[in-house]
Parts: sequence; C-alpha cells; structure tokens
Amino acid sequence: MPRPWDEHYSNPANLDFAPAPLLVEVAELAPPGRALDLACGYGRNALYLASLGWQVTAVDSSPVAIGILRQHSARLAVDARIADLERGEFPIAAESFDLICAFFYLQRDLFAPIREGVRPGGVFAGAIHLPDGAPGSRPRNPVFLLQPGELRNEFAGWKILFYSEGAEAGHTRRAARIIARKA
Repeated sequence: MPRPWDEHYSNPANLDFAPAPLLVEVAELAPPGRALDLACGYGRNALYLASLGWQVTAVDSSPVAIGILRQHSARLAVDARIADLERGEFPIAAESFDLICAFFYLQRDLFAPIREGVRPGGVFAGAIHLPDGAPGSRPRNPVFLLQPGELRNEFAGWKILFYSEGAEAGHTRRAARIIARKA
C-alpha cells in the first residue's frame, strides 16, 4: 500500500529542513550550477542548494510537499514542480544538470535518464534504502530496496568519489550512499 504522502507532509512534526549530510559534502565540491532534486518532498535539499546559489529544479508528486517548498523558497532560485516520476511526468533532459540528487527514493528506470541528465564533470548524489531486518523498518517492499552493490554498479564508468552501505550516523535504517562524477 502506497504511503499517504500528502497526509505525512501535512503534519509539521514530520518536517525536518536539515539537508542530507551527503548533499552538504557534495555542495562543497563544485561551484553552484543547475541542480535537479528528484522526489524532493518538501524540499529540504532543494532549499539548501538554492541558499548556496544553485538554480534548482525540484520534483515531487505530492501537492502538499510542493506547496510547502514553494512557501519556503519564495526568494530563492527553485523551480518546484508537481510531477509523478513513475508516470514519466518529468522527463530529464540530456546533459542539463551539474548535480542530480535523489535521497531515499528508488525508481530503477530513472537511473539511465539520471546518467544522461548529468553534464560531463557533473555529479550524482544519493542515498537509497537497502534491505534491513530491523523490526518496523521501512520500506519493506523489495521494489523500493537496492541490493548490496547495486547503486555502485549503476554508476560503473563514473568516478566514485564516495560510496558506503550501512546505517548512517544518527539513523538506524540501512542505505547505500554515493557521490559519483560523470567523466
């Protein structure tokens, strides 16, 4: 059963505007350019990048989440779009972005468009769930879980600047994390 994202984002207790630590590392690697935040939710990563001078396109299917992002980004360079990625409502244009990020969202058929969408010298940064036997861990559906090594394999031929699998400090869920630069 799909998670009711609009309901989730409507609860202020579920909103944490701290950017993903991995994205903070990436933002220090290059001067600001064009960025794409896939499945951005309420935009914590998009807001962070825009505050550093990035021109950010942020995409999510939740109108509530995009509404929150638009409220918080009124004075920033954020193009917040409601689009269902699973239905192909947002095509990623080839070589259009200096940075593409996806955090805790897995749609395997997006990997090829992501690779094509990053400009030469650009970067992909992401963290995606791995199987986790911990009671109550989410997601449970294997469709939304990477297999060990799978994320690294998706970026074979790219310069892997960082890769890890396991729990991140401060979190209990296991994930694969990557920063990869396109040649």
